[in-house]
Amino acid sequence: MTDSIEWTRLGSSGLKISKAVIGFMSYGSKRWADWVEEDEEQIFGLLKKAYDVGLRTYDTADVYSNGESERILGRFLRKFEIPRDKVVIMSKVFFAVDEQLPLKHGNLATDDYTVELINSQGLSRKHILDAAEASVKRLGTYIDLYQIHRYDNEVPPEETMRALNDVVSQGLARYIGASSMRATEFAQLQFIAEKNHWHKFISMQDYYNLIYREEEREMHHFCAKTGVGVLAWSPNARGILTRPVDNATKRIKSDPTFVGLGLDKLTAVDKAIVSRVQKLATDRGVSMAIVSTAWVMSKGHTPIVGLNSTERVLEVVRASQLSLDQEEIAFLEELYEPKRVVGFK
Repeated sequence: MTDSIEWTRLGSSGLKISKAVIGFMSYGSKRWADWVEEDEEQIFGLLKKAYDVGLRTYDTADVYSNGESERILGRFLRKFEIPRDKVVIMSKVFFAVDEQLPLKHGNLATDDYTVELINSQGLSRKHILDAAEASVKRLGTYIDLYQIHRYDNEVPPEETMRALNDVVSQGLARYIGASSMRATEFAQLQFIAEKNHWHKFISMQDYYNLIYREEEREMHHFCAKTGVGVLAWSPNARGILTRPVDNATKRIKSDPTFVGLGLDKLTAVDKAIVSRVQKLATDRGVSMAIVSTAWVMSKGHTPIVGLNSTERVLEVVRASQLSLDQEEIAFLEELYEPKRVVGFK
């Protein structure tokens, strides 16, 4: 086994990405969230290690640390003089960003800033083009995959898709993707693009892991039928699947998304699934994170992973090399029970 990760095509597109994607949500500024890492020496060390083993696909967003996450990625590429064609950069648009305002994770557009943020959020043509230009400026380079972070019910879908088509036509991005919405909404946007001969989405990024599999019902079927690649955010359920049930992560106390995703109150079935991950990890002589990440990969999807240590980098590589047989997959999956939809409204 070599300490390197393979690359794969994203859906049926021509874009190739590493079999795991580095999530940049946890790199930025503690003013945005206290669990964010802001020590660039530490961050760059991890990113360089990841780069050396082939982990060279990055998922960020303008909203992460109010723009600072994108800047950090840009500075990393320049510091190590990394050729642009050696990496894949993904970013997103939807949520409010204003570097002059004290916006925080989980409280991105309060009533206090209604006027200031009136055109700085959502999927209007103005915001999409303004945001794409701002992201490119912060990164210091173009974006490979520009994703809409959520669906916008207030903007005509034709306006959104034409603006995204123009983002590609203007050279700000090479491809477009989407994230966390109803399958019907995603299908509508794709059909609009197809009808008008505009660029279509090549990817869907959604919340997906062993204790939340609701997207298997509709979204993943649609993506499989239409050649759309699936990127899984929070593949380890914010760390829940990487440690025994009773070992709570510190982040649960300060990250409001734990409540929104229902991770603050695990069900008996959730806990049983976590215990099965622990048992299989013990049987295979690997960490729980390796098992839960490998399971996502076994479904043909690409997990977006957080890196906070060199050990974690190597875990991701090992997860990409761990082959789970059908009996092991069934052991991990068979207890799952339907849940309310979370991750979007």
